[in-house]
Amino acid sequence: MHRLSTSTGNHLLGSLPADAKEEILDKLTPIMLENRSQLYWAEQPIEHVYFVEAGMISIVCTLESGMQAEVGVVGREGVLGASVLSGIGIAFFDAMVQMPGAALRMSVRDFQNKVETCTPLRHHILRYNEMLHVQAMQTAACNGHHRLEQRLARWLLVAHDQVDGTELFLTQDFIAMMLGVYRPNVTVIAGNLQRAGLIAYRSGCVTIVDRPGLEVAACECYRTSHRRCDLILQH
Repeated sequence: MHRLSTSTGNHLLGSLPADAKEEILDKLTPIMLENRSQLYWAEQPIEHVYFVEAGMISIVCTLESGMQAEVGVVGREGVLGASVLSGIGIAFFDAMVQMPGAALRMSVRDFQNKVETCTPLRHHILRYNEMLHVQAMQTAACNGHHRLEQRLARWLLVAHDQVDGTELFLTQDFIAMMLGVYRPNVTVIAGNLQRAGLIAYRSGCVTIVDRPGLEVAACECYRTSHRRCDLILQH
């Protein structure tokens, strides 16, 4: 059987000591993350966890009205499904691939066993869970108090952090869904950012033209989340 390389694009796995990585390699299966594919359904059992190597997964809250809003993202810095460590193996939100890429998949049972026996993995997962909590709380405050243009700039920065180039293959319909607003609002605000020379937009693709300028246009939440996550990693 082909054995996975100890080299991985996932930052959480990549930061593990070599012997800890060796312990879990046989339980990981490489998969492709297809664009717009759904990995979790709210109130349904979680069968696998996903260590993202490229691309981005959105954690989405769907209301009874059908409106959806993104409440968190998982990229190559972490893992989707770490909540199963609580002993509750049910997803409370949908999870869908926002940008295509690749991941290493592990069954929930194997994941729970490895976290119990591999201390470095458990340590990293607990810290990552805390980072997700920080992200979710900051997003809640952001959605309630900041202008849509600031929120869109912040959201594009988060997405840009997950790719190596400047192009983000995203439609305005999908951006609107993630921000919990109507598409015409996104059209207007994206147009403002484009006229300011911060982004360029064509059908299905946003190009980051001026990253520093976009950071200035974003609200404080992007910088705050990064600073707080850095503090978690330092302890």
